[in-house]
Amino acid sequence: MTRLELIARLSAQNPHLYRRDAKAAVDAILETITAALARGDRVELRGFGTFTAKRRPARSSRNPRTGKAVVVPEKARLAFKPSKDMYPRLNGPAPAQ
Repeated sequence: MTRLELIARLSAQNPHLYRRDAKAAVDAILETITAALARGDRVELRGFGTFTAKRRPARSSRNPRTGKAVVVPEKARLAFKPSKDMYPRLNGPAPAQ
Protein backbone atom coordinates (compact mmCIF):
# COMPACT_ATOMS: atom_id res chain seq x y z
CA MET A 1 0.00 0.00 0.00
CA THR A 2 1.39 3.37 -0.96
CA ARG A 3 0.96 6.65 0.89
CA LEU A 4 -1.66 7.82 -1.62
CA GLU A 5 -3.60 4.55 -1.28
CA LEU A 6 -3.55 4.98 2.49
CA ILE A 7 -4.91 8.52 2.15
CA ALA A 8 -7.63 7.33 -0.25
CA ARG A 9 -8.68 4.50 2.07
CA LEU A 10 -8.70 6.79 5.10
CA SER A 11 -10.90 9.35 3.35
CA ALA A 12 -13.21 6.59 2.04
CA GLN A 13 -13.67 5.08 5.51
CA ASN A 14 -14.33 8.52 7.01
CA PRO A 15 -16.70 10.35 4.66
CA HIS A 16 -16.78 13.39 6.96
CA LEU A 17 -13.06 13.97 6.23
CA TYR A 18 -11.97 15.78 3.13
CA ARG A 19 -9.16 14.14 1.18
CA ARG A 20 -6.85 17.08 1.99
CA ASP A 21 -7.53 16.56 5.72
CA ALA A 22 -6.74 12.85 5.45
CA LYS A 23 -3.52 13.75 3.59
CA ALA A 24 -2.57 16.23 6.32
CA ALA A 25 -3.20 13.60 9.02
CA VAL A 26 -1.13 10.91 7.28
CA ASP A 27 1.70 13.36 6.55
CA ALA A 28 1.71 14.56 10.18
CA ILE A 29 1.90 11.02 11.52
CA LEU A 30 4.71 10.00 9.17
CA GLU A 31 6.67 13.19 9.85
CA THR A 32 6.34 12.69 13.62
CA ILE A 33 7.54 9.09 13.39
CA THR A 34 10.46 10.12 11.16
CA ALA A 35 11.49 12.95 13.50
CA ALA A 36 11.36 10.65 16.53
CA LEU A 37 13.56 8.06 14.81
CA ALA A 38 16.01 10.77 13.71
CA ARG A 39 16.33 11.83 17.38
CA GLY A 40 17.10 8.23 18.29
CA ASP A 41 13.76 7.59 19.99
CA ARG A 42 11.85 4.34 19.76
CA VAL A 43 8.36 4.44 18.21
CA GLU A 44 5.90 1.87 19.51
CA LEU A 45 2.47 1.46 17.95
CA ARG A 46 0.52 -0.92 20.18
CA GLY A 47 -0.95 -3.83 18.26
CA PHE A 48 1.25 -3.06 15.24
CA GLY A 49 4.93 -3.03 16.13
CA THR A 50 8.01 -1.09 17.17
CA PHE A 51 10.31 1.01 14.99
CA THR A 52 13.88 1.71 16.09
CA ALA A 53 16.88 3.31 14.41
CA LYS A 54 19.98 1.18 14.90
CA ARG A 55 23.46 2.51 14.25
CA ARG A 56 25.85 0.61 12.03
CA PRO A 57 29.39 1.64 13.06
CA ALA A 58 32.00 2.96 10.65
CA ARG A 59 34.18 0.28 9.09
CA SER A 60 36.84 -0.24 6.50
CA SER A 61 36.07 -2.14 3.33
CA ARG A 62 37.53 -2.75 -0.11
CA ASN A 63 36.46 -1.50 -3.50
CA PRO A 64 35.73 -4.74 -5.41
CA ARG A 65 36.86 -3.27 -8.72
CA THR A 66 40.21 -1.83 -7.65
CA GLY A 67 40.91 -3.62 -4.36
CA LYS A 68 41.65 -0.25 -2.76
CA ALA A 69 40.74 0.20 0.94
CA VAL A 70 37.69 2.41 1.50
CA VAL A 71 36.26 3.80 4.73
CA VAL A 72 32.49 3.30 5.05
CA PRO A 73 31.00 5.93 7.39
CA GLU A 74 28.60 5.23 10.26
CA LYS A 75 25.02 4.75 9.11
CA ALA A 76 21.61 4.42 10.69
CA ARG A 77 19.25 1.68 9.61
CA LEU A 78 15.60 1.19 10.39
CA ALA A 79 14.51 -1.87 12.33
CA PHE A 80 10.90 -3.01 12.73
CA LYS A 81 9.67 -5.62 15.16
CA PRO A 82 6.03 -6.62 14.75
CA SER A 83 3.87 -6.97 17.85
CA LYS A 84 2.63 -10.29 19.18
CA ASP A 85 -0.85 -9.38 17.94
CA MET A 86 0.37 -8.90 14.37
CA TYR A 87 1.33 -12.53 13.68
CA PRO A 88 -2.17 -14.04 14.17
CA ARG A 89 -3.67 -11.25 12.05
CA LEU A 90 -1.28 -12.09 9.22
CA ASN A 91 -0.98 -15.85 9.53
CA GLY A 92 -4.14 -16.98 11.31
CA PRO A 93 -4.17 -18.74 14.66
CA ALA A 94 -1.13 -20.70 15.77
CA PRO A 95 -1.30 -24.46 15.07
CA ALA A 96 -2.32 -26.64 18.02
CA GLN A 97 0.50 -28.63 19.58
